[in-house]
Amino acid sequence: MTKNIGLIDRVVRAAIGIALIAWALLGGPVWAWIGLVPLLTAGFSFCPAYSLLRFHT
Repeated sequence: MTKNIGLIDRVVRAAIGIALIAWALLGGPVWAWIGLVPLLTAGFSFCPAYSLLRFHT
């Protein structure tokens, strides 16, 4: 798996993911668990959508 996410993109994704998960844990809506997606993509430095679009940051 080739990395296709740069450092700034990873930091932003991780921050958004953590914020959404925290919101879900604090009684937010169930859909806030979608924060796992940006958190995992930041962790692996790979985004399947970017791969399909041949986009790199």
